[in-house]
Amino acid sequence: MEKGFEKYEKYARAYALKNAISHDGKAQAGAVIAGLFNVGLKKEDIGKYSKNIKKIVDEINAMDLIDQANEFEDSKELVGERPEREGLPELPDSSKGVIMRFRPSPSGPMHIGHIISNLSSALYVKKYGGKFYVIIDDTNPETTIKSAYKNLKEDCDWIFGNVSEYLNASDRLKLYYNYAEKLISKNAAYVCLCTSEKFREFVLKKTECPCRNSSIKENLEKWKKMLDKNGYLEGGVVLRFKTLEKYKGMANKNPAMRDFPLARIDIHSHPLQNKKYRIWPLMNLAVAVDDIELGMTHIIRGKDHRDNAERQKMIYEVFGKKYPWIFFIGRIKFTDLTLSKRAITEKIKSGEYENEEDEKLPTLASLRKRGYKPEAFKKFIEQRGLSEVDKVISSKDLFDVIDRLNKE
Repeated sequence: MEKGFEKYEKYARAYALKNAISHDGKAQAGAVIAGLFNVGLKKEDIGKYSKNIKKIVDEINAMDLIDQANEFEDSKELVGERPEREGLPELPDSSKGVIMRFRPSPSGPMHIGHIISNLSSALYVKKYGGKFYVIIDDTNPETTIKSAYKNLKEDCDWIFGNVSEYLNASDRLKLYYNYAEKLISKNAAYVCLCTSEKFREFVLKKTECPCRNSSIKENLEKWKKMLDKNGYLEGGVVLRFKTLEKYKGMANKNPAMRDFPLARIDIHSHPLQNKKYRIWPLMNLAVAVDDIELGMTHIIRGKDHRDNAERQKMIYEVFGKKYPWIFFIGRIKFTDLTLSKRAITEKIKSGEYENEEDEKLPTLASLRKRGYKPEAFKKFIEQRGLSEVDKVISSKDLFDVIDRLNKE
């Protein structure tokens, strides 16, 4: 350590923690230097102490955000009041209110991960006014659990408290069909008879499959045959988006963008619709249609949906629609928790956990039973803000913070 810096060291660390907490866990040396001017640092000393300051900033930035917040508790008196956000950061184009959504799948219970990824949307609707939709994404008959509908509504009512309307995607299939036909009519979709293995070869080679060149009339006839119970068999045909030429079609640099699927045949019985339908939309068709029809203005979703967002933007473009403002939020990855609805459901079935309220589970039902208040999670989300940075932490580190907020 440079001689004379010891009198600034604890202040430098405190200012670095303060700055890091306010900027998604990443402090800047400039902010620390500005803070040290308050405790006597002279401009002529900046060069002399720059290496010491950088070392402290690097140490702080290597820490998890939760650890930064916990350490700052012990040194906040050195730099004044705690730098907690007063609400979430402002959204652009929000003066007339916002329309936002959450799309849970009824394949198991909601858990802490859903709070982290989706509570901010509900808070923004509360802040600006507008509508907050919960669209139950039940277009996969094989994974849909009937009891999940009731449980999802109870969980959403508890944690969000401002759901404008609940919708079941499975009740909107005719709307999805209508959009599928419009895409075909605009020569933006085609019925593909290739096996998944064969089409994968086309994707890898960046070449077009023969089905891509079928006429609009031929594709509409094939679509009707998909709808016909006496038509194509399950697993042998899909409706594909025809990646726009401006995006290089099948030569797009991202394989995920190359003529992605929109709908497929699935003859499994559905918990609500039974066997009324045989064609089920895949995520990108259903989500794009709902977002267009419901007038979505802002979307906050996980970083793992970047490719899906690009696909949905292309569908928007076909219909001449402006895509909503979007933010990809970073994930909090737990070192000691299973955050999979299906995995949790299987472990309950196997007897490893008693039920969804088991205190060892991170489900909303468990959190509610254990006495947690929605306000504690809302405060946590407000303090975290919008961050694209992924964090790896233990459940103990997270709940140390949540427990403190719950007491408050």
